[in-house]
Amino acid sequence: MSSTALATPRMRPAKKGLGGRVNTLPLVAPSVVLLLVFSLVPLAMTLWFSFRRYNLLNPAIHGFAGIANYKYLLLDPGLYQSLLISVLLVGEVLILTICLGAVLAALFEHPFWGRGVARVLMIAPFFVMPTVSALIWKNLLMHPVNGLIAWICRSLGLPVIDFFGNWPLSSIVIIVAWQWLPFAFLILLTALQSLDESTLEAARLDGAGPISTFFYIQVPHMSRSITVVVMMETIFLLGIFAEIYVTTSGGPGVATTNLTFLIYQRALLAFNVGSASAAGVIAIILANIMAAFLVRTVASRLDV
Repeated sequence: MSSTALATPRMRPAKKGLGGRVNTLPLVAPSVVLLLVFSLVPLAMTLWFSFRRYNLLNPAIHGFAGIANYKYLLLDPGLYQSLLISVLLVGEVLILTICLGAVLAALFEHPFWGRGVARVLMIAPFFVMPTVSALIWKNLLMHPVNGLIAWICRSLGLPVIDFFGNWPLSSIVIIVAWQWLPFAFLILLTALQSLDESTLEAARLDGAGPISTFFYIQVPHMSRSITVVVMMETIFLLGIFAEIYVTTSGGPGVATTNLTFLIYQRALLAFNVGSASAAGVIAIILANIMAAFLVRTVASRLDV
């Protein structure tokens, strides 16, 4: 071989880590560090302030408070009222989104004219910001004077309904369910699309109607996806704030004050950072308990 021939480049061997595997720690370390900083630092500060006397209106009052903030919060009936509102809000939204999402997914599974456009319209509310959707429902739809629903009631000779005055919590449930219905619809529709067509054909040959097919074939097939929807929505619905802030501001009275809005009231309306931090710690504990329970439930369902 000629001495001028090009030598074949030699590949560097990959750096091995423990167990002879490629060491990926330098690649993931920056993202892990950032994740820890952005998650642990706020948590540590919340824990620190929850044991301190810290009121922005009176900086002279400061120092270690021990468990006084927690004791004051646990003796406050407003905490348990906000927990009840949070449970009712999450539960009602879950029932509406899952029931309507399952029915709509079964309907959209059948071909019909304009199905593509209808799917786009079904998904559209999920991309609307919570503040914008709350303003639309409050001023354009549910307003007792200028709202569309009020105009329809007057046209039919029916009494006008003051939604946020008479049914404040139900009104917020409708707004939030309208936002999260596309999410449940997409997940359940995807589950139905994996259903074997031969199963549906066998049901039709046996004389099963659409209702029987829905309850005895499609709903059991969607059971795992329903569990996933419940887990995902519950985690996000526990932090509902914008819809309440824009429409009712927690009222009338405390009728729509959930735990998230209670923390806002303590921190930015009462300027009591210590009490708000204690409420935040309680919210974190409850959210983690709920998340752990839901994750175990989903895992058990997936193992079936």
